[in-house]
Amino acid sequence: MAEEVREHGYTGGESVVKKYVTQLREAFHLDPPRKAPSVRDVTGWLTRHPVRLTDDQAQRLKAILARCPALDRRADHVRACAEFMNNRQGRDLGQWINGVQSDDLPALHTFVTGLGQDLDAVVAGLSLRYSSGAVEGHNNKIKMLKRQMFGRANFDLLRKRVLLAARGRS
Repeated sequence: MAEEVREHGYTGGESVVKKYVTQLREAFHLDPPRKAPSVRDVTGWLTRHPVRLTDDQAQRLKAILARCPALDRRADHVRACAEFMNNRQGRDLGQWINGVQSDDLPALHTFVTGLGQDLDAVVAGLSLRYSSGAVEGHNNKIKMLKRQMFGRANFDLLRKRVLLAARGRS
């Protein structure tokens, strides 16, 4: 703002300009200009369930999607994918993949190609109610114990801590 005024011959300081603009905004009840949403903001809006968006976020997302049709198509695909992931509808994956491949969206094509490399496992993961979450939790805890003890003790003590952790006593 001060740079624009300097172009017209102003030689004073920037703080004076800021103070004057603040007074003008208060006098005319002008809202300060909005900060443009970051990529992280827009990604969060796209991946969040539409019901969980505030009215302001929904309006801003709608305006962004209206300006960028390619992003709007991606958003539709992402929401459809989230829908069958949340509802464990792995049987719909093939139809979704065909829809993505028929659209000209290279970034999603790469993702779909990766899914296709082990499609049976992905469908099973999206369909079955079984999970390896408990096993992954134990692996994570063992790795944490191993990191905590790195360079401090021998294998016997690590073994003892892992066994105690499995019993819930560590």
